[in-house]
Amino acid sequence: MNIQLRRFLPGIDTQKPFDCGDADLNGFLVEISTGTPNATFFDQELLAVTYVVEEKDSRQIIAYFSLLNDKVDREFVDTTIWNNLSRRIPNAKRRSSYPALKIGRLAVSTEMKGLDIGTKIINFIEARFTSNRIFGCRFITVDAYRSAVGFYQKCDFKYLVQPEPEDETVLMYIDLKSLLKGY
Repeated sequence: MNIQLRRFLPGIDTQKPFDCGDADLNGFLVEISTGTPNATFFDQELLAVTYVVEEKDSRQIIAYFSLLNDKVDREFVDTTIWNNLSRRIPNAKRRSSYPALKIGRLAVSTEMKGLDIGTKIINFIEARFTSNRIFGCRFITVDAYRSAVGFYQKCDFKYLVQPEPEDETVLMYIDLKSLLKGY
């Protein structure tokens, strides 16, 4: 399979069929309503950048993900987890929050599930922000759907807060510094 990664194109990519089996994730990519949070809206408002993975020849979108800025903030992290994170940062540099990159959305088409495309996307993001750093970013965060928690755990993400039974999403993170050699 010959695939390419590129930025989402509002007005063009919204016309292409995409089905990952989740109506909310499908709608984020193809919805164009200005009153709905979607890839087009987030692009126009400079809130997130969405990338698509497409099959080069057919131009079929097989996956997409959105990235935006975030922070890991002491106020929103379980105390035990926060203390563990803070110990990894030298005393003189400890703060009440640390810069992070958030994966806002990540979806793989139903036809491509099981081919490790989601894992390859995570690996790409991690590599991009550890080897070719263009700004300070210590963590990657994600509000994982309950159904995706196992996937993120497989990719070494950990809980930032202990989930409650009624939570639809779970706040998770990975420490990018832990991916560097010699850490």
